[in-house]
Amino acid sequence: MKHYLNISDLGDLHMAVKQAIKLKKDPYALQELGKRKTICLLFFNNSLRTRLSTQKAATNLGLNVIVMNFGAEGWQLEFEEGAIMNQGKSEHIREAAQVVSQYADIVAIRAFAGLVNKEQDEAEVVLNGFKKYATIPVVNMESSVAHPLQALADAITLEENRINGKPKVVLSWAPHPKALPHAVANSFIAMMKKQDADFVITHPPGYELNPEITNGCKIVNDQEKALENANFVYVKNWSSYTEYGKVLQHDPTWMMTKKKLGKAKFMHCLPVRRNIVVEDAVLDSAQSLVIDQANNRTWAAQLVLKELLTAL
Repeated sequence: MKHYLNISDLGDLHMAVKQAIKLKKDPYALQELGKRKTICLLFFNNSLRTRLSTQKAATNLGLNVIVMNFGAEGWQLEFEEGAIMNQGKSEHIREAAQVVSQYADIVAIRAFAGLVNKEQDEAEVVLNGFKKYATIPVVNMESSVAHPLQALADAITLEENRINGKPKVVLSWAPHPKALPHAVANSFIAMMKKQDADFVITHPPGYELNPEITNGCKIVNDQEKALENANFVYVKNWSSYTEYGKVLQHDPTWMMTKKKLGKAKFMHCLPVRRNIVVEDAVLDSAQSLVIDQANNRTWAAQLVLKELLTAL
C-alpha cells in the first residue's frame, strides 16, 4: 500500500480488520517497525479522536510524531498551478510538500470540505496536492469527501459485535444545527459495500448523497420503515449534496430515540450533539457502541501505519 486515501486502498477489508484486531490484542508487538522513523500529522481542521488515536497508534509502532495545527501555525498554502502569488498566500504546495517529506517518513493530513464549492471540494486540493508533490506516503485523516480511518474503525466495531446470520445495517440521517460534510457517510457507505449485509440508507428528501457513491444501495425516505428489524443503526448528519452545503430543514422527528432504535446497536463517529442527533437514553444505554468505535480508531490507524511502514 503506497498511500491510504480511501477505504479501497486496503485491498482485502476483511483481512485488514482481522489484522487490526490482532494488533489490538498486542499493541506493542511491532515497536521496532517504526524505530528511527517519523510521522508528521498536519491538521487544517480541529480534531480529538483522530489526533489522539493516530498519535497513539504511531507511538505503539515506535514512530516519532510531529504534530502541526497547520491552519493556525503554518503559512497559508497556494494550490493553484501557475498562480501569481501576490495576495495572502505565502507558500506553494510544491515546496511545502517536498519540505515535509524531508522531515518525515509518513505524512497524515486532515482537511475538511469547505461546503461552498462542490467541484473544489471533490478535487481534494489539499490531500491531492500533498499526494502529488510529497515523496512519502500520505494518510487521509478526513478529507473533503472521505474519512477512511473512521470507516475502518467502524468495520472493526461491526466485526467485534458480529451476529449470527446476515445483519441489517442502517445509515440514518439526523438533524444538526450546522452544515456538515459528507465524508463520514461516504466512507461508511464505501465500507458497507464490502460487507455481506442488508444495508439501507435513510434520509429526508433533499439529502441524497453523491449518486456515484450510493449507486446500488437501498435508499428509503421513511425512517421508521428503514429501521425495521435493524441490527446496527449508524446515525450521522450531512448537508445537502444537490443544494451543496445547505441545511434544508431541522426536522427534530429524525432524532434517534430509544423507541426507534428498538433492539439494534447504536453507532456514531462522535462528536455528537445530545438530544439533537440522538437522545441521552440511547447514548447512555448498553446498546451504544460509540466508545468502542472511538477506541477502535487507534487500531484502525495502527493497521494503516503498519502497512505503510512495511512497504517503505
